[in-house]
Amino acid sequence: MEEKKFNYRYTAPTRSERQEIEDIRRHYDSGAASKTKLEQLRALDKRVKTVPTLVAWLVGIAGLLIFGLGLTMVLEWNIWIWGAVVACVGCIPMALAYPVYKWILARNKKKYGAQILTLSEELLNEEKGE
Repeated sequence: MEEKKFNYRYTAPTRSERQEIEDIRRHYDSGAASKTKLEQLRALDKRVKTVPTLVAWLVGIAGLLIFGLGLTMVLEWNIWIWGAVVACVGCIPMALAYPVYKWILARNKKKYGAQILTLSEELLNEEKGE
């Protein structure tokens, strides 16, 4: 009768491999408990500022592309009336990009402001207590 054996080999990761594994894991760990208060504060501040900037850029670029289409209609295709109309329509999103940015920024400040103030107050009080 043939004897069945199970063989395995265990190797622990080296120090550099362990550091790399922990760095990768940190990117996928959504738990707020693993983050320091300063990291949480930075993430909230980044969220407040990044979203309005991205939306304003998208609105502005969309308006610019529509405006460019209107200019192309006038200058290349000789469609004067509709080209002027499309170019004027493209000016609207370009003009609204900054007000949209300010509106979303104000909304995000209102939404996350209390959390940011609480975290910053805790951090400032920790420094004073030491």
